[in-house]
Amino acid sequence: MNSRAFITGVSGTELSAAEREFIRVERPWGFIIFKRNIETPEQVSYLVRELRNSVGSPDAPVLIDQEGGRVQRFGPPHWPAYPAGAVFGTLYDIDRGLGLTAARLSARLMAADLIDLGVTVDCLPLADVPVAGADAVIGNRAYGTEPGKVAAIARAVTEGLEQGGVLPVLKHIPGHGRATADTHFRLPEVDTSKAELERTDFAAFQPLADLPMAMTAHVVFSALDPAHPATTSATIIEQVIRGVIGFQGLLMSDDVSMNALAGSIAERTRAIVTAGCDMVLHCNGDLGEMRAVARDTPELSGMALKRAERALASRKAPQAFDRQAARAELDALIDQARTAGA
Repeated sequence: MNSRAFITGVSGTELSAAEREFIRVERPWGFIIFKRNIETPEQVSYLVRELRNSVGSPDAPVLIDQEGGRVQRFGPPHWPAYPAGAVFGTLYDIDRGLGLTAARLSARLMAADLIDLGVTVDCLPLADVPVAGADAVIGNRAYGTEPGKVAAIARAVTEGLEQGGVLPVLKHIPGHGRATADTHFRLPEVDTSKAELERTDFAAFQPLADLPMAMTAHVVFSALDPAHPATTSATIIEQVIRGVIGFQGLLMSDDVSMNALAGSIAERTRAIVTAGCDMVLHCNGDLGEMRAVARDTPELSGMALKRAERALASRKAPQAFDRQAARAELDALIDQARTAGA
């Protein structure tokens, strides 16, 4: 029996009986965990096993947003702190090789943390290219403001994750860098011309089009579709994400519960599926909303199923590495970036 085409969060550090039954009946393709779900390594490992046992799939993907900087779900005291993406950009400007090495090391170390817990997917790298005047929601999460640099660092991050046995999720396609609002709260509209978007925002994603998964941006690009954000725009998904950028992997929405999207949760879910997203992402752990998403999400089938299967099949076994030496090297590079003013 196939999964349904959604990824769900849960409310706390352990599953309630109602959540366990919901997962058993509705069969989400995967899960995503947040700080509210995290206490200790032992507790997280148990929760991850519970999620997979409840859905009856030992290989069900478990996702997390673990970027470093201010977007880091696992952190001290149980896990190390990691640098924000801008640190790699600073090092890249000093020496391209240093920036790429630091990005790769950081991702490799984060992957080791995740795999220890059974978490197999990281919503990383970002290929967003911020501009002056944009909302700070991206800010120092970005690797830089030049598309080639952003793509190069994103590729190094991808390599680090993959070497550690963790699947990457490219975000926020086709670009969140120009957004003038935080999509958790309201819908931003970008008025930039198509030609300029192709030269900058989309150009950062094109070299990464081979990644197995990507997450959409809840952003309106008025030059492309003035009526819908990318997440619910068939035009943008078909012509830009699948067309101009050339991404052919599994496409998931950003969180369906964000206030950037209009309508009820059910209406949003239908709009996401109709537009051409392969997977609906729901994050906040509200069981009523989870049920609404499940009711309006189809079974995973057709090209969406093939993309999901390809994505999971692309995950590699972790490569051996010296974690202590890698951490020492990364710390030395971070110190160099700080000296340079990152």
